[in-house]
Amino acid sequence: MLTILGFAMIATFLVLIMLKKMSPIAALVLIPALFCVFVGKGAKLGDYVIDGITGLAPTAAMLMFAIVYFGVMIDVGLFDPVVRGILKFCKADPLRIVVGTAVLAAIVSLDGDGSTTFMITVSAMYPLYKRLKMSLVVMTGVAAMANGVMNTLPWGGPTARAATALKLDAGDIFVPMIPALAMGLLFVFALAYVLGRRERKRLGVLTLDEVLVEETETVLVGAGSGKGGTASGGSGPGADADAPEEDDGFQGLDPHRPTLRPKLYWFNALLTVGLLTAMIMEWLPIPVLFLLGAALALTVNFPHMPDQKARIAAHAENVLNVSGMVFAAAVFTGVLQGTGMVDQMAKWLVDNIPDGMGPHMAFVTGVLSIPLTYFMSNDGFYFGVLPVLAEAGQAHGVSTVEIARASIIGQPLHMSSPLVPAVYVLVGMAKVEFGDHTRFVVKWAALTSLVVLGAGILFGII
Repeated sequence: MLTILGFAMIATFLVLIMLKKMSPIAALVLIPALFCVFVGKGAKLGDYVIDGITGLAPTAAMLMFAIVYFGVMIDVGLFDPVVRGILKFCKADPLRIVVGTAVLAAIVSLDGDGSTTFMITVSAMYPLYKRLKMSLVVMTGVAAMANGVMNTLPWGGPTARAATALKLDAGDIFVPMIPALAMGLLFVFALAYVLGRRERKRLGVLTLDEVLVEETETVLVGAGSGKGGTASGGSGPGADADAPEEDDGFQGLDPHRPTLRPKLYWFNALLTVGLLTAMIMEWLPIPVLFLLGAALALTVNFPHMPDQKARIAAHAENVLNVSGMVFAAAVFTGVLQGTGMVDQMAKWLVDNIPDGMGPHMAFVTGVLSIPLTYFMSNDGFYFGVLPVLAEAGQAHGVSTVEIARASIIGQPLHMSSPLVPAVYVLVGMAKVEFGDHTRFVVKWAALTSLVVLGAGILFGII
């Protein structure tokens, strides 16, 4: 019964948000609460929610201060040269812009943090998509898939979890998988090329002067005047790629916004590099780093208290939406884990693996990792399901390290899971409805995972 209710809860959530019958926050809270009552454990709902919030509180804190930090960096003009450089390279060509999105997201993903990747990628690329009226779900989808492939880096999380759960060396898991993961990344670039050609066919190619003229002539009331360039919400402009989009006042290239701090450019650049370096080197917990970084950025760039308050207020909407989404997701994960639904779902899947598939447990693990890492957290999959799969594989002569390698295959889809806080940063900053992003990305991300799996088998890695 718990298995059925678990799958029913997830299906209900996905259907309602994709059909836009409920907002993601409402669905993440009300649906698990309702199913908790159906399970007969309504009296323990409070405990489940508190446990879920406790587990995600550091993530929520990190996102809150990271949004403030990168919002301030956008305000002061840190990313303006990047935007101008990409615009000149892309020559207002939608094809080059989409491919550039994939390349930028992949490069920035080297820091191992999805939220940071999405903040930087959207900050740089959003103005180009808006000015050319390109589909924003293309941007979010391509960025999520590129980050998903790169999320398998040993310091990205999944590989480290697999190594910990199975008592293996992370290098033994990741290094042999590099050729297969490279094929997955190449597939993302190829897909970006195809999607870019489709956008080019729909929109044509403007000249650089036409785009710059439109930028300077547009009345900009965004990040520099208090509205904030990364505010979340909106009606999902990426939902209909063919519909003209209204200008939301995003101030991407305006050289006259009052928040610019050209004399402090190198300070801000070095502060950002130092922050990312400290994060990669794990000198301090990520929430603490962004808290310190945001405080320092505000103090140096806006020494007067009214200016600091204005910058915080400018990004308050995005902070509230994203952190609220994270805490709402804590209700969903808390109920899934607390009621035992997730354990029963995993057990049911493992028990229903045909006996004849025993010698092919690495392949089975790779296939199962695609939906399981989408419907549950990485912690739940790697510490709860993976050891069971590895034990079943060992019984049929399949090495544990092969099972571990196969387990990271589902990450391109995992990064768009409603249980991943970073995806709300992505869709929030891009002003795309989560349901629109999900409808667009699921099929392509699943296909990317299958490409990695196929390459792993072809190269003899799995």
